Amino acid sequence: MTDFVRTLQHGWRQAVRIARQMIGVPDYDTYVAHMRRHHPDRAVMTYAEFFNDRLQARYRGGGGRCC
Repeated sequence: MTDFVRTLQHGWRQAVRIARQMIGVPDYDTYVAHMRRHHPDRAVMTYAEFFNDRLQARYRGGGGRCC
């Protein structure tokens, strides 16, 4: 793989990560790395479990709101 292609791939991954942060979707890869580094004895959630957990945490309590 050429350096150019690697650079494009890295740039794309960074752009996706930043876009997800901007709209409030946490990064699963960062979560997995954190769990493995700091909590090796605990089970790592699947992507679906992680996404649902973060979604629930974001909208939990207080009901829906406008503005």
